[in-house]
Amino acid sequence: MSRIGKSPINVPDGVKVEASDSIVVVSGAKGKLEIILPQTIEIKKEEKHLVLTRKNENGSTKALHGLFRMLIANMVTGVSIGFEKTLELSGVGYRAALQGKNLSLSVGYSHPVEIPPPNGITFVVEGQNKVKVIGIDKQLVGQVAADVRAVREVEPYKGKGIKYIGEQVRRKAGKAAKAGPGAA
Repeated sequence: MSRIGKSPINVPDGVKVEASDSIVVVSGAKGKLEIILPQTIEIKKEEKHLVLTRKNENGSTKALHGLFRMLIANMVTGVSIGFEKTLELSGVGYRAALQGKNLSLSVGYSHPVEIPPPNGITFVVEGQNKVKVIGIDKQLVGQVAADVRAVREVEPYKGKGIKYIGEQVRRKAGKAAKAGPGAA
């Protein structure tokens, strides 16, 4: 049995889980998320826990067992605590600002780049060079953070660009000066 799939999901106080047919709806203080379960996966409520079981032992069903357990666990975490990714801008003149709800990035182009937040996502700018992407859907938070990072990825020579906090950027050495034929 899947190690991830067989572990129960703890449901904290204030989070309500409704499972009917193949739809699981998780609602909490921060919002509501839903997911459609495959027919080979069943969900059972036990007091403050959720347990997912599979109907057969096919390879694809085993893979889906662990996947959907983690997706539902992330939904429970998202509606109770939420998710956030922090990005850092590094470079001379690189800065971020909020214009209404939109994120405006000045990252070396001739014009600022405007990024509107999708539903369920909010941007928070700390100082001029830190941007937080906050939401309840882990996948959506990660995708929006990746889209913001893709506006100006970190280049390896000077380290300028947008990166995640704590991300290690491999730096390359620049061109080495070469002595000419008559140099001593």
